[in-house]
This record gives sequence, C-alpha cells and structure tokens, in this order.
Amino acid sequence: MNSAYATDGQYIHPSILNADFMRIGEELDRISSADSVHVDVMDNHFVPNLTFGAAMVEQIVERSPIPVDAHLMIEDADRQAPVFAEAGASSVTFHLEAAAAPIRLARELRRKNTAVGVALRPATPVEPLLDVIGEFDMLLVMTVEPGFGGQSFLETMLPKIRRARAAISESNLQVSIQVDGGVSRETIERCAEAGANVFVAGSAIYRAHDAAAEISALRDLAAAHGAHHNGH
Repeated sequence: MNSAYATDGQYIHPSILNADFMRIGEELDRISSADSVHVDVMDNHFVPNLTFGAAMVEQIVERSPIPVDAHLMIEDADRQAPVFAEAGASSVTFHLEAAAAPIRLARELRRKNTAVGVALRPATPVEPLLDVIGEFDMLLVMTVEPGFGGQSFLETMLPKIRRARAAISESNLQVSIQVDGGVSRETIERCAEAGANVFVAGSAIYRAHDAAAEISALRDLAAAHGAHHNGH
C-alpha cells in the first residue's frame, strides 16, 4: 500500500491560502523546508469560497520545491478529484461528504499514483469510516469549518482524533491523521498528543518573520508530544 507519509514522522504542510499570490514563486520557496504545500481547492458550492482550479494546481506543482497536498473542498469529488491527481498533486484529499463512492474513488486515485486522503467536516462523525480506514493513506480531521480562514481551533475535535488513532493502531494500519484549522504553536501539541501526525498551518507560518524557523518550531513541538503514538 503506497503511503506518502510514514506514520512515525511529524509532517508540516503550510497552507498556501495564506500566501501572497502576486509573489507565489517566492512564497513557495519560503516554505521549502516543509514536507508539502497544502493547497485548498474551493468551488464556491461545497464551501462559500472560491480558490484554485486544476490548472493553477498544475502550475503550483511545476513551481513548488516540495510536494503538493491538494485538499478538495468541492462538490462531485467522484468526478473532479482524479483531475487533481492528473495535475500532479502528490496527495489528493476529498471530503467524505462530497463523494458518492469514496472507496471506489480512493482506488481510482491510487491507480494514478497519488496518496489518498479523506476529509471530515467538524460535524461529520468518524465512526462510519473506521471499518474502511485502510483504504486511505490519510484521514483529515477538520479542526475548523472548511471554507473560512482565520477561525479558532475547535478543541472538541481532539476526541475524534483520539478515536481515529486508536482504531488505526488497533488494526495495525499505516494511516496518517492530518489536522487543518487553527493549528499553531498554541494548539499543535494537543493535536499530536491526540494522535495527529500531519499538520496544516496557515497564518502561523506565513505571518511569521522567518517561515523556516516557524516550520522547525512546529515540527519540534509535534515530535515532542506525538512520539508515543507511533510505531504501532
């Protein structure tokens, strides 16, 4: 089973949504010490915001010094998600709420040599996924409502992360857990303790004077608090 993320590592994925789009090349270079760049694709239907399409993702892939982690907050994922794999994204995450046949879609994406993530909105329970979690490389637990920047971290998502990590460990699966929303030095430790190992950070990194130093600080905090969950 291909996996872009070994579950015994801590991965930092800066969100490009917080970058200066007039200087996108330089903004990508600023985060070159991160593990992937997180690209939020929004269609103004699944979420009330519009960002990039596949053509822009393809350009980011070509310019980026690090892999592209595409998070699709879009309707009709079954039809749309494969297009982003073809655009060169190293991992493609679609929302469970937007997929009619998520397992079939995951297998189709895998055939296109991309790692596959499945995302859950805060109010979507994780339990229905747990029996089939091995079909995915990564579970994304949204820690804010998708589609709006600058929201504060939802503490209530930590038990959801814990339950997912316990189920993954119990089944001896190599599945990463990603958190996205309000992740910063103040919140990353709790996410790592709960069992997350891939962290999307937006303004925390792009607003920092030294993005590389912030990436390093976040990675160290996650590593210090997440080690006991891994290696199952």
